[in-house]
Amino acid sequence: MNRLKDKVAIVTGGNSGVGAATAKLFAAEGAKVVITARRKEALEKVAEEITSAGGEVLAISTDISKPEDPERLMQAVMDKYGKIDVLVNNAGILEEGLKPIDRFTDEDLDRIVDTNQKGTMRCMREAAKRMKEGASIINVASVAGVVGCGGAAYVSSKAAIVGITRHTALRFQKDKIRCNAVCPGTIVTPMVASMNPAALDPDMFGAMMTHSDVKAQPCMPQDVANILLFLASDESRAITGQILVTDFGSNL
Repeated sequence: MNRLKDKVAIVTGGNSGVGAATAKLFAAEGAKVVITARRKEALEKVAEEITSAGGEVLAISTDISKPEDPERLMQAVMDKYGKIDVLVNNAGILEEGLKPIDRFTDEDLDRIVDTNQKGTMRCMREAAKRMKEGASIINVASVAGVVGCGGAAYVSSKAAIVGITRHTALRFQKDKIRCNAVCPGTIVTPMVASMNPAALDPDMFGAMMTHSDVKAQPCMPQDVANILLFLASDESRAITGQILVTDFGSNL
């Protein structure tokens, strides 16, 4: 308990799945948690659950794909709490169908990059301007960005997050602001559950089946949240610029 006592932690995509699990865990560990997402109703439900459990939470409806929203979010947190200690960039979207490099659409690419890459980078930029020594940025990327298992647009967006994580760690190492990425394998979340199996590209799905252990157990949101807690806490103060794959060994 109290591993994040008095820290102010922002969790994007905090309305469900990994984001909701992380926000609840952080609050239980003493953090003042700011959750943000586009769907206001779902966001407020998570906030109510945190408050009912005795935690402190601020819910701010935000669309990180809009250029102006990340700055508005970070300034609202500063106005409320006067600091930002932890940023968890969890918000992200998938394309439908695992479209490979020879079949992806420009529409998918633009939509996914706007949220997964540009939105995350803007959040990092605006938070970093306001962070002090000891702060931690944690990006929820994907094993897809490390080994290529997924649709081309999604893979490219998550690979970009792997690269910008290392860049950011390098940029702020002297300031003692850390940046790491967690790359989960398949996670049991509403976003993944909503995928239509009939729409999966057979060639891409077949390649993924060949090059990974599909029998390995999937991650649960709590599995990822536990790792995010460690990286948010001072226990991991010596760790920066690292990319942690969390897939139960399915892609070894």
